[in-house]
Amino acid sequence: MGQQMTILTAEDLLGRLVGYPTVVGHANLNLIQFIADYLESYGAQVHVLTGPEGDRANLFATIGDPSVPGYILSGHVDVVPAGEPEWKGDPFKMRRDGDRLIGRGTCDMKGFDAAVLAAVPDLAALSLSAPVHIALSYDEEAGCKGVPHMIAELPNLCARPLGCIVGEPTGLQPVLAHKGKAALRLRAKGLSGHSSRPDQGQNAIHALLPALSAAAAQAEALKTQSQDARFAPSYSTLQIGVVQGGQAVNIIPDHAEALIETRAIAGVDPRQLMAPIIAQAGSSLEVDWISSYPALALPTESDLNRLMSELSGKPPLGAVSFGTEAGLFQQAGIPSIICGPGDISRAHKPEEYLTRAELEATRDMICKLGQHLAN
Repeated sequence: MGQQMTILTAEDLLGRLVGYPTVVGHANLNLIQFIADYLESYGAQVHVLTGPEGDRANLFATIGDPSVPGYILSGHVDVVPAGEPEWKGDPFKMRRDGDRLIGRGTCDMKGFDAAVLAAVPDLAALSLSAPVHIALSYDEEAGCKGVPHMIAELPNLCARPLGCIVGEPTGLQPVLAHKGKAALRLRAKGLSGHSSRPDQGQNAIHALLPALSAAAAQAEALKTQSQDARFAPSYSTLQIGVVQGGQAVNIIPDHAEALIETRAIAGVDPRQLMAPIIAQAGSSLEVDWISSYPALALPTESDLNRLMSELSGKPPLGAVSFGTEAGLFQQAGIPSIICGPGDISRAHKPEEYLTRAELEATRDMICKLGQHLAN
């Protein structure tokens, strides 16, 4: 066991984590090193898994025997940018306002991460019959780009886990399902010229239109296809989110691109929903996948659901509309559930906050998991 740090409260730890401006798509190694040192000081087995980008990493740590099946506590350490003018202070310096702990990432989802770390001294003091793993990922906000590298390494790091608890904000209510997502970029290249002579150029925006028409038609068609009443709306969706190109109305546009996303109910492949669009793109457009992750669907009768309902003291919620990394853990054969502090309505907004009560309740829930595994 390494030299232990001064015991830090969950609130202390959240302030430390918020202080690292780990905006999605940027470096996070200083934060990861702080967490690694903290965990090693309590005897955890820590693996820092640097991603192909080189300047950011996942972290996987185990308290207990990694050769025994245990449970993963999963969080991400990246946050969305915080450039909104409505912030009343530095978003990367946590502020206290009554019971509110304010800062970028407090709710989504460094609050859960801090609660997990605050529970580590208690977990380390227990004789656990099954281990508790801590999985912290990067670039979740870019479409879950970081965690697949960590999931691929799990067979080398531990026995197949019994379950994964993803601590996205749900009011500490277990959630059984979410939609999957895929995002696609279409690019068209044209030939510029004066708009009075379109015969001497190639209009890149016009080249996008067949694929965009196919996207609009697919969006309408999905409304009458597979339904799942747990979701709102109850069907898979598709939308064109961004279209841009050209320079001026009297110049033939030589470039154009569109960003399209799908949200798929459980049992539907979000990438497959793009098939009509890709078919229309043919060889005339560049097609690039931006991101994708599968839907989550945990059966109500699962052992993990029963455990989390007991630990949280709340009945499960059928589904949420936002996506998480839980679908990827499930795809890897690990039963997964979402259960974390706060409310998603506070995320990605100025003055984002978590309350002290929510933070401490999360730490208590994680300690209960340890006690359950020590019985």
